[in-house]
Amino acid sequence: MSHLLLLSPAANRVYAGAAGSLVAAELEICTGLAATPVTLAEVDYLSFDAASLSSEELAAVARSSARLALFERAGDLLRPVALPTVDVLDDDFVSIPKYQGKTNEQFTRLLLNVTRAAAEPPAGRPVTVLDPLCGRGTTLAVAWTLGLHAAGVEADVKAFEAMGAFWKTWLRRKRLKHSADITPVRREGKSIGRRFDAKVRISEGELTATVFTGDTRDSAKLFGKKKFELIVADAPYGVVHGSRTDVKGVAGKRDRSPAGLLGEAVDIWAGQLAPGGAFGLSWNTLGLSREKLTAMVADAGLTVLDDGPWLRFGHRVDSSIHRDILVARRTS
Repeated sequence: MSHLLLLSPAANRVYAGAAGSLVAAELEICTGLAATPVTLAEVDYLSFDAASLSSEELAAVARSSARLALFERAGDLLRPVALPTVDVLDDDFVSIPKYQGKTNEQFTRLLLNVTRAAAEPPAGRPVTVLDPLCGRGTTLAVAWTLGLHAAGVEADVKAFEAMGAFWKTWLRRKRLKHSADITPVRREGKSIGRRFDAKVRISEGELTATVFTGDTRDSAKLFGKKKFELIVADAPYGVVHGSRTDVKGVAGKRDRSPAGLLGEAVDIWAGQLAPGGAFGLSWNTLGLSREKLTAMVADAGLTVLDDGPWLRFGHRVDSSIHRDILVARRTS
């Protein structure tokens, strides 16, 4: 029995062209199913063979980044297959915000899914996603949508404020039982920034989010001894907004490579991973090679997953950006 997965349309035409191969790699990692792109009656699908799908496999397909509908194929006939409801919040929590530089939400979900698949946290332990470069919170919103706790650090105060304002408005308009507040952060009697704390009641319990303003290299100081099951980040591309690194010799200047920032931050982020946790990073390979980033992450004590489908996420975003994903695991 073969199954056909109909993919959701993507707003970005370039990403839509790459989505089939990206989701195929995502499915292989998350379900073990080998999927191949096929076209029927000028409609594109992903095809994979399976006599039947377990409840876990159906849930993984339902969580995938670009699924629209699933069918069983019998000759020339397609029979719809019901997928379970896996999102705990409405998808407009992620899709409503529109702004320059926003990471494609389908890609954000893919990055989070494959990082989550690599993690091996203790059974029953709540999963919290840290995005130490969280911007206006796309990764954090996707985490909440999937029923995961969220945490972040953001240096851009305007982005932090925009995220807080949207979350408050959205939660109020949805009439969900929640709390959401921005408060000052003081250490040793001095103000060092602000934090946004939010909680929302869902049928399965409660979700929490905490975001600090500040430099990502201070992430461990901001969160103290707290460890995270997942750390997921989209590194600055240095094309539209530049990455501000404060690395000696380039302080305050546009840096078209994330190498300076990552060289200082990766070791800090790795120290925040809980045992069995996983780290997922997307970045522009035109500014930093995969080989150099792999060495950087390995030097931080993480085991990089670098074979099979883990190497099939490279794709063009535009003429200045070729994006890829690197996933690593903390084994001890």
